[in-house]
Amino acid sequence: MAFTGKQLTTQLDANGTLTLQLNDKSWDAPVGSQVLVQIEASPINPSDLGLLFASADTANAVYTPGKIVARMPDAATRFMAARHGMAMPAGNEAAGIVVAAGDAPGAQALLGKRVACVPGTAYASYAYAESAMCLAVDESVSAAQAASSFVNPMTALGFVETMKLEGFTGLVHCAAASNLGQMLVRICLEDGVPLVNVVRSAEQVALLKGIGATHVLNMTDADFGAQLADAIVETKAMLGFDPIGGGTLAGQLLAAMEAAASRGAAFSRYGSSVPKKVYIYGGLDMGPTILNRAFGLTWDLGGWLLTPFMAKAGMEIVGKMRARVAKDLTTTFASHYKAHVSLEGMLTKEAVTEYNARRTGEKYLVVP
Repeated sequence: MAFTGKQLTTQLDANGTLTLQLNDKSWDAPVGSQVLVQIEASPINPSDLGLLFASADTANAVYTPGKIVARMPDAATRFMAARHGMAMPAGNEAAGIVVAAGDAPGAQALLGKRVACVPGTAYASYAYAESAMCLAVDESVSAAQAASSFVNPMTALGFVETMKLEGFTGLVHCAAASNLGQMLVRICLEDGVPLVNVVRSAEQVALLKGIGATHVLNMTDADFGAQLADAIVETKAMLGFDPIGGGTLAGQLLAAMEAAASRGAAFSRYGSSVPKKVYIYGGLDMGPTILNRAFGLTWDLGGWLLTPFMAKAGMEIVGKMRARVAKDLTTTFASHYKAHVSLEGMLTKEAVTEYNARRTGEKYLVVP
């Protein structure tokens, strides 16, 4: 039996033309340990936007029903030469109903159930998923509640596990009013982990304090650097996570960590010997990362990605993380969305202008 519907693809050609379009598609019955999920809901995460649009000029793109044609900058086109000419599906995670299953017992056990899954092809009517990577949810859990059960929850938990594995005892998180940031606040409250939250407005300060956050700093305040150093003195948070990437914020975090570590200590031309580290885990600002070297020589700056972290952490830790998400999906790991859009709706100029702006706390949910 074949299932028919629509699949979104994104294709970058060597001449810099980026094309997103909905295509007719059919799905055969799955085999082995695979299941076929009828997609009910799929979030648009920043990681999805990187594949969908990268740095394309969406403001001046040509929009027609079910299709967008945009221009990619020459440098980005050359950098992504490996994907030239490939019509790539998108959509990391989703929730939906298993409508067909392979012969494996694990796949058959999911037939007819609502599951959260990570197919990587979720902007579609249907998607194949590995049964072992599917999370069956209770009937009381809606598709919208289950749709964001992997990327943000596992990333937030991954930050805490990274802290433990690397010997740190507290965290600094930037752009902290996001869905992920709110999850991290709740996790750290539950686990007793000191957390410094960095946001961009007084409204976001109030939002996080309203859910119990203690240290919430507005980076637009004139004395932000001093506030940050004071908060790090109090929390001893020497590990930071920055989804912005470009600009000076990562360097500001390291400088504040250095100021906190050096407070009251004897002068050293090499700076404090206390380990200080910032991970960049996103690209809300695609410009250069600027470091003004005001933090001695004992520091580290790196990139953080969920999949390599999981491979490094091992199945025992990852299994415990998944079990915790499953248990607290509608509480600690609850997500909220600014708007719901159809597959066709996500390719309109109005919707792209909103969700591709990547504003904190304004996530869209695709409902095919």
